[in-house]
Amino acid sequence: MNANQSLSILIVEDDPMMQIGLSRILSTKEITIAGQVEDGNLAVEIALKMKPDIVLMDIGLPGLDGIEATQRIKAALPEVRILILTYYVDEDKVLAAISSGADAYCVKGTSIAQLCAAITTVAEGSIYLDARIADYVVKNVVQKTQIPTKNDANNSEDFGFSEREIQVLRLLAEGKSNAQIGEALHLSPNTVKGHVRRILLKMSVSDRVKAAVKALKLGLV
Repeated sequence: MNANQSLSILIVEDDPMMQIGLSRILSTKEITIAGQVEDGNLAVEIALKMKPDIVLMDIGLPGLDGIEATQRIKAALPEVRILILTYYVDEDKVLAAISSGADAYCVKGTSIAQLCAAITTVAEGSIYLDARIADYVVKNVVQKTQIPTKNDANNSEDFGFSEREIQVLRLLAEGKSNAQIGEALHLSPNTVKGHVRRILLKMSVSDRVKAAVKALKLGLV
């Protein structure tokens, strides 16, 4: 994982053994451990002070939970990437974490290779969802969402999307990176970036994750 050589990661985990294990594993991957904390309030405090590249965040924390901590960190430091690592696999927790600004969601028990892949993915600016919850979340969100009609106020036409923007949004909701979207649609990286910026603006959201969640909830993809 030489690509991660300059990455700094803050570990937020209240289980001492898990904390030690994560620190040792990541240290062997040429990743700098910016700090290790065991509660949400400290996570926010240290993240604001140290500004790590990535925060590895548990959800079940004493004091402030990981979802609220994620929201506070993202509000102050939107450029910091947050990777949730937790035992929770229920839809409410997953969607709450993503809506709060999390860039990735991994389930504890994942392999070292998968965790490293998730870290690399979010470091490159893309979304990562553990395979154990990805299909579950998408299927349940789609099943519970009424697909808008042409007269629906949440229709894609009301966002002013072009046909190309809808194509980009669909791939974005699948967690594709700008490079992957460009390859699929035969577009340059700069063109894809322009489409993504306009999509975020039209949907009144601050990042790709929120755009993907909103698109799924509204049945746009």
